[in-house]
Amino acid sequence: MLSVLLMTALSAEAQTASWTADNGNGTFTNPLFYDEFSDPDVLRVGDDYYLAGTTMHTVPGLVILHSKDLVNWENVSYCFDRFDFPEDRFSLKNHEEIYGQGIWAPCIRYANGQFYVFSNVNGKGLQCYTSKKIEGPWQHHNMKGNIYDLGVLFDDDGKVYAIHGYGTVKCTELHPDMSGPVEGTERVIIPEGNGVGEGHHMYKINGKYYLISTDYRPNGRTLCSRADNIWGPYETRVITADETYGYHAASLTQWQGGILPDGSPFRLGPLDKDATACTNAHQGGIVQATDGSWWALFMQDFHSIGRTVCLMPMTWVDGWPMVGLKNNLGRAPRTWFIPGTQMGNHPSAQPSSSPHAPYVRSDNFDGKRLGRVWQWNHNPDDSMWSLSGGRLRLKTQPAEQLMWARNTLTQRVIGPKSVTTVQLFVKNLRDGDVAGLGNINVPCSWIGVVKDGNHLTLRCFEQLTNDTITIDLPLLERGSGGGPLWLRSVGDYDHDQAQYAYSTDGVNFQTIGRMMPLSYQLCTFQGSRHALFAFNVKGHKGGYAEFDNFTVEEPCADRSQNIPYGKTFRIINKATGRPAVCDPHGILYDTHAADKGQRTQFRLIDCGGGIVSLQCLDGRYVKVYGDGLPGDVRFTSDADQAERFLWQDYLDHDFMLFSLRNHRYIGKSPTTGSPYSMDFTGPDPARRNGSVLRWEEL
Repeated sequence: MLSVLLMTALSAEAQTASWTADNGNGTFTNPLFYDEFSDPDVLRVGDDYYLAGTTMHTVPGLVILHSKDLVNWENVSYCFDRFDFPEDRFSLKNHEEIYGQGIWAPCIRYANGQFYVFSNVNGKGLQCYTSKKIEGPWQHHNMKGNIYDLGVLFDDDGKVYAIHGYGTVKCTELHPDMSGPVEGTERVIIPEGNGVGEGHHMYKINGKYYLISTDYRPNGRTLCSRADNIWGPYETRVITADETYGYHAASLTQWQGGILPDGSPFRLGPLDKDATACTNAHQGGIVQATDGSWWALFMQDFHSIGRTVCLMPMTWVDGWPMVGLKNNLGRAPRTWFIPGTQMGNHPSAQPSSSPHAPYVRSDNFDGKRLGRVWQWNHNPDDSMWSLSGGRLRLKTQPAEQLMWARNTLTQRVIGPKSVTTVQLFVKNLRDGDVAGLGNINVPCSWIGVVKDGNHLTLRCFEQLTNDTITIDLPLLERGSGGGPLWLRSVGDYDHDQAQYAYSTDGVNFQTIGRMMPLSYQLCTFQGSRHALFAFNVKGHKGGYAEFDNFTVEEPCADRSQNIPYGKTFRIINKATGRPAVCDPHGILYDTHAADKGQRTQFRLIDCGGGIVSLQCLDGRYVKVYGDGLPGDVRFTSDADQAERFLWQDYLDHDFMLFSLRNHRYIGKSPTTGSPYSMDFTGPDPARRNGSVLRWEEL
């Protein structure tokens, strides 16, 4: 599929569709966004929800989204347009940078008639931004102090507390005017040795203090600590662990020396598909919805995409807010009902009014300002870029390589697959100029045009291997007016790979370079990002490049065909590769791989809102008897007695069946020889514990 997308343009429908978690039938499928949104903190004010997230070294900074239903979001604000600190490192000047630093792990709160967003800037301490309106303008308060990765509580008596620290958790009172910490108030409230981590989110619920935190040692877990007093003592429970939604830990970038070394010291670390590591759902906030239900919005590592957000239902048990549902606490379904669509004990899904993505990703640069999805890599030099004549113009400045190039414009890649294309005009490049489309990750890569003297070449560069491929472009030098040249990046981000292509007519594309492996990395603490760049490698300011018609096409955004309604299919267990069979003995078992007999053939009965029952082609329906132990998955001829499942879409024909009766999944152990059961709590990271299935149309 990737090669087809590389060579041809996609349909107009594919160009306009973008991933949204809303399935349009009253259910949603995680992740909420298939692009990076890390360290989420959530807030509800009346009927409105707000979500704040990390932006690290990119600007505008501290992103805020708004929603009416916790599923459909839109970007409404950033807290600042640029870092207002004078040091060169915030602007990528004089070989100084803040990669892997900047501003991160925000806390959003509402009190005293205004919004507060707290965060930390490396080397500058605690920062706070306040505004009467969520859209801004925001006032910046530099509170200083060594407080980061914090949760903030505005208590009933008017005092303001910051909770912070890893392992040893501390509480510090803050001045209400946001002038800084109250001197002498810092105290340890949870000592080391209690398994508590970082990323704190503090709440006061029914008179008790609840602290949500996450730990990464030795594996990722999310915990809740509670007390009757802000100063403790606290007791702690794990509220979720091992929920990866079937995504294993990614291969991490490993490097020597600084983040931006010369040469090519990079390599991709070992890959363990069975490992959860710290990629499971963790670090985020909790919120009570308008219908009274409780929800967690936690981030999860989605390979080279970076960290994004999952919406997880919560159940209160003995005064503890547990992730998950009754009989399956600690885990959460990938597909569930949008808040407000559950009626009593019988979920009844209703179509959403307006499913939509949080951003418009494509941009023809005809507007007076850049779209909200764009961010600059460090503070830009505003005298060196413009929107002019319906194009983006970037003037070149000296830089040895992409990671040092000022005024690089970026936006996050979107998964699971996407195709990004941009027109490049090179008529006004000068000697030493380089301009094009890149992936500003570590290691980075790019495709672009290089001008050496009067000669133009197309170059593809991959920093991982320090590999350069160069192609002559005589058409650009002979009367074509310097373009346009179409540059394209095709990414399969669920499988951590991408490839570049180019075209001189916008229709026929030629690949260049290999299918590159991608990784997540802790150098910049960001996933892959598209980059429009222009710089000069000969140490001086040069000319300029122009960009137009940046398009992002998402072939997987339309998920309407992912559930095989109206089809006859086999169910293949991904752990064994063997199809399920309605055994004559009356149980659901498996059979040899080539068996395509009637008892291996199934149909779905659409019960509405993503709810289905499963019927064998011989007319019988799957029914679960008892508690769902092995052998309890049997059959009935009564359609009204059939088990009701919520279809869990795992894309590419992968799926799971989630029982609405006992909140567990159907599956079969690949090792014990037991028949199918309904007692699986969820998938393992490699999707081979027997609970993840694949449908194969017949």
